[in-house]
Amino acid sequence: MGNCCASPASSSEKRKEKKKKSNPFSIDYAVNQGSSGVNGGNKLVVLSDPTGNDIGVTYELGRELGRGEFGVTYLCTDKTTGEMFACKSISKKKLRTTVDIEDVRREVAIMRHLPMHQNIVSLKDTYEDDNAVHLVMELCEGGELFDRIVARGHYTERAAAVVTRTIVEVVQMCHKHGVMHRDLKPENFLFANKKETAALKTIDFGLSVFFKPGERFTEIVGSPYYMAPEVLKRKYGPEVDVWSAGVILYILLCGVPPFWAETEQGVAQAIIRSVIDFKRDPWPKVSDNAKDLVRRMLDPDPKRRLTAQEVLDHPWLQNAKKAPNVSLGETVKARLKQFSVMNKFKKRALRVMAEHLSVEEVAGIKDMFQMMDVNNRGKLTIVELKSGLTKIGHQIPDPDLQMLMEAADADGDGTLDYGEFVAVVVHIRKMGNDEHLRKAFAFFDTNKNGYIEVEELRDALHDEMEPANEDVINAILRDVDTDKDGRISYEEFISMMKAGTDWRKASRQYSRERFNNLSLKLMKDGSLQVNIEGR
Repeated sequence: MGNCCASPASSSEKRKEKKKKSNPFSIDYAVNQGSSGVNGGNKLVVLSDPTGNDIGVTYELGRELGRGEFGVTYLCTDKTTGEMFACKSISKKKLRTTVDIEDVRREVAIMRHLPMHQNIVSLKDTYEDDNAVHLVMELCEGGELFDRIVARGHYTERAAAVVTRTIVEVVQMCHKHGVMHRDLKPENFLFANKKETAALKTIDFGLSVFFKPGERFTEIVGSPYYMAPEVLKRKYGPEVDVWSAGVILYILLCGVPPFWAETEQGVAQAIIRSVIDFKRDPWPKVSDNAKDLVRRMLDPDPKRRLTAQEVLDHPWLQNAKKAPNVSLGETVKARLKQFSVMNKFKKRALRVMAEHLSVEEVAGIKDMFQMMDVNNRGKLTIVELKSGLTKIGHQIPDPDLQMLMEAADADGDGTLDYGEFVAVVVHIRKMGNDEHLRKAFAFFDTNKNGYIEVEELRDALHDEMEPANEDVINAILRDVDTDKDGRISYEEFISMMKAGTDWRKASRQYSRERFNNLSLKLMKDGSLQVNIEGR
């Protein structure tokens, strides 16, 4: 797994230039840069040309529709016309790093760059005030892809072909305009409305990037189940989107991901092996054409993998209306429902965690820095860092300490200033401290007995699914409850969360070249484990 660099491989020459480096994860980096702010750099400015600075003049924000790591999506009504939209409000307090800020800028740039398309959510307006960036977008009220599928009485290979064609047409359009999506997954496809004829739309370009032909990227981003093997190998291009679409197609046809395991490492190993199972039900009754397309979209060699156009030209999609209209069976529908609700379970837990991420546990870090800074120079030498870490119980071998020091020393002066020190401590704590997970677990464990029981699970997911789904709740419990005692322990909850974690955060925590081979882990005994790959 490891951590990786955010820049495309083709830009490596630029990093060789001898100049002062900006700290890519300094908490107040953006606020302190005159070029990024106004009034002498006192205010963070994210967007260069927003529609306005007061969203309340034109729109009225209503009920919450969703919540993520950086902000909240609200129902949004045009005060003049009464037309409804979705407003994604991104809190500036949560834009702690330059990478975070650039993500928002790029997401807006990409949505503006892509032409209007019936299967891509449109961006209507952008606003920025002192506290947040507001993106006013087309409202999709028809629900998630899998939820619509399982609500239908008859689900067939032909229906899967229609959905696949739509997804790949989106991929083709993005690639044609120099955009790589990088995070295609079922949750990112919503229906425009509740009508049977509603368009299916992709809604999230938060991890998308612009690319040039032949350009290769190294940053590990995306969601584990849908990640191509070359992403894990840190050398990839737009072919990764076809792989992700292939994973979605596999799930559409059988109800489970092709590459699955109990842990992140297991999922990664399964992806690298790329062994596709066509033996389980319902694969024996799926057409050979469909299986051929799955194989060719999930070819581990990106050079052999079909392009988006080649997928659309494949006989199975060319003759989608002639694909078998025989039901794929209740088992597939049950699996899809379970997969969808399991994602909602994780999303609800992540939402609880996100609500606590705005208050980083930085209390005491300044005291720690001052304690280590024995000469009161406002900078820590490697000797002071080693001595200070030893005093608080962190024994790090000299070679690993040197690597840690170099990786954190953004300005290259051989010392750590307070900003560099804070950034490192915050990220070490974020990697090793499970306090946020404990808060999420406590949200479900309402009776505080140390377990999530079936009643608590049912109550917590009441808003995420229609009531009469006791079988799905029981199936989730069976999957997560590995010791089969009829309830979910904290350890089982952790395993579930980590098996499906978005790897974007882990990869972004050390987003410069010298962090590529460095990983840190805060052990339960308080010691700091530093792993350097390839040593």
